[in-house]
Amino acid sequence: MKKLLISLGILASLPSVQAQIISSKKWQDLFSYNNVLAMKEDNGKIVAATENGIFYYTISSGEITKLSKANGLHEVKISAFDYNPQTKTGLVGYQNGSLDVITPDGVTYIVDIPIATGYSGSKKINHISITGDQAIISVGYGVSIFDLKKKEFKDSAFFLTAGVYEASNEATILGNKVFAVTNTGLKSHELNTTFPVFTTWTTEMPGNFKHIDSESALVYSSATTAYLYNNGVSTPLSQTFTAVRDMVINPSNIIVTDQNRTYTFNTNGNFLAAASFGEECNTSTTIGGRLYAGTVLSGIKDETNNLFRPDGPYKNTSYKISLLNDQIWISTGSMESYNAPSYRNLGYYHFDGGKWNYPDYFINNPIVFNILDVAPNPSNAGEVFFVNYSLRPNEKGIYRMENNTFKKVYKNNDSNSNYNRPGGLAFDENNQLFVSLGVIENQTANTGYYFYNRSGDDFATVPVIAGGNVLKPLTKDGILYIPSPFFDPGGLIMKQYGSNPTSTSTPLKIINKSNNLPASGTVSASVDKDDNVWIGTRGGLRILSNPKSAITEASPQTEAIVIEQNGIAEELFRDNTILQIETDSGNHKWVSVDGGGVYYMSATGEQTIKHFTKENSPLPTNSVTDIKVDSKTGKVYFVTLDGVMVYQGDVADVTSGFGNVLVYPNPVVYSNFKGKVTIKGLAEKTNIRITDAAGNVVHAAVARGGYYEWDLNNNKGKRVASGIYFVLMTNEDASDKATAKIAVVN
Repeated sequence: MKKLLISLGILASLPSVQAQIISSKKWQDLFSYNNVLAMKEDNGKIVAATENGIFYYTISSGEITKLSKANGLHEVKISAFDYNPQTKTGLVGYQNGSLDVITPDGVTYIVDIPIATGYSGSKKINHISITGDQAIISVGYGVSIFDLKKKEFKDSAFFLTAGVYEASNEATILGNKVFAVTNTGLKSHELNTTFPVFTTWTTEMPGNFKHIDSESALVYSSATTAYLYNNGVSTPLSQTFTAVRDMVINPSNIIVTDQNRTYTFNTNGNFLAAASFGEECNTSTTIGGRLYAGTVLSGIKDETNNLFRPDGPYKNTSYKISLLNDQIWISTGSMESYNAPSYRNLGYYHFDGGKWNYPDYFINNPIVFNILDVAPNPSNAGEVFFVNYSLRPNEKGIYRMENNTFKKVYKNNDSNSNYNRPGGLAFDENNQLFVSLGVIENQTANTGYYFYNRSGDDFATVPVIAGGNVLKPLTKDGILYIPSPFFDPGGLIMKQYGSNPTSTSTPLKIINKSNNLPASGTVSASVDKDDNVWIGTRGGLRILSNPKSAITEASPQTEAIVIEQNGIAEELFRDNTILQIETDSGNHKWVSVDGGGVYYMSATGEQTIKHFTKENSPLPTNSVTDIKVDSKTGKVYFVTLDGVMVYQGDVADVTSGFGNVLVYPNPVVYSNFKGKVTIKGLAEKTNIRITDAAGNVVHAAVARGGYYEWDLNNNKGKRVASGIYFVLMTNEDASDKATAKIAVVN
């Protein structure tokens, strides 16, 4: 057999995998579509691939639509793409080696390469080139032929010499021959029975080549030289390049995208013109005699510098998020270890309610930014503070922006850049600003916070305790909570500041292993509606009751959540790192587990309502670094280092009375829907009775948190018959009531 990776122990003769549908109308992405990796034209429409999605731009109307993991794709981190306008078929390749086949009938997920067991090198899809109904795919082991109609692999050639694999950088099909460029040469082979045998391949020209394309002829290039290939003869094009990014050959021209310029030649290799788009470009092509470039930072750009892309953040890299009214701020740094800032050198992204902005202050700034957190002033969204966590001299500190324009930096001129590291910001209920502070210079109490004195426009340093480094703080009811994540005596620092935020003598407590934390390093915390403190550590989850009393007790103890699994009592999230905890309006908890996705828990944590992972949902990764719930809309924002995804939750503002009660789906037709019926807009505590048309009660329950899900079973556990059912609801003290109807069709 000549199926993909058969020698690597994979059953590639089986049909390709149609993955479960992981997207729905409840999800939307906040991805960046600026970095255009590849483009193809389809009858006046440009199909463009970016890092995390595809978008379609119709030139005549200006209409832009997008396709991502939120509405059809199965992965993020796109590394290769091609599209056949005749068959309306696209093929997306990802860094993990998987593929998505896009057709008018839907999207099919192909996982043959990622699950291969014999090849241990990079499985990233380096390049895809479609010819008719087949595609040549370049990977770290060589090349494979993929049948787009059958959605399965055919022949593969492993570029293996003396036990070492050689990657195909790019490859194309011309006639009945495959041409591939590698770091050692331009190689070719006919599509025949000896295709898989690497020793039968011909090296047409030795050299280190990166790019290739074909139409009626073939073009390929090294980093600095491009060639036109005809009948075994390679002719250099008449320009020297800086760093070739792409080559495209059309029926009427050849286009070479250099790092900073685009060069056009006729199909005989004669130079026609050069153009500059004023920034780095990945690819370019001509459509209707007009030149379009796929840029690194601006989407698609035409010759007159018009930009075409879906609106989104500047880049996908994200860490923490802040919400205020209809505005969003996203920070981009990360503190991966005690002494190692990530230095991604990005600013923050800002959605102003109408469009995404990236402040000019961050472009070409000599300061290296590692922005851990950004927070708007709750009483003035135009004023924003961010913290730069850096070990570089005079660069760390607290920065103030007004309307995305730099105004001032505070606490950035320490005698030693290793000290005074800001971890995050928090405004309390009175709009007082606190900045968590670790490794305070020349202080035994080397962990504490900065407090902003607005009248003096400066920050006071408040040492608290010996606790090491710090992460983003939170406040509630006059208590400041500071997670100290890395080493003993790390834990959760609690400081009762009351009416005197700069006092060093008000009560404080550090909650660590002596208080029954499973690990000293505290990564996250949340104070819920019952004033329980949920503490996420590097070794699991704990709950501290009544923090106002605990802060003055000698040895307050935290408690684990114990659940029953298969008749065995187990500690919830034992030995897992809890990256974030968020409490919604209904007192439910969103809990992010490092590598384990996100859990939506009941108010007590004893029941899992939902569990989202990258495998069963549009989440980009299984490590979500921040979660925020918009209490007005119920939207839940999941932040990852690979981008932000938004889920439309069921719980918005929950009060003691009813909101806009909504039942869905309704009617419930069994042949179309087999899940639970959701009733939302309920009171914080709702007594529910569901009756049939004759007034008989078929189901009764008490709902907490603003919504309820009915499994359509009666009180005896059997599905109700077809008919109309009435939902009768009262709040906790019967001062408010609501009704609804549900139609059931079995």
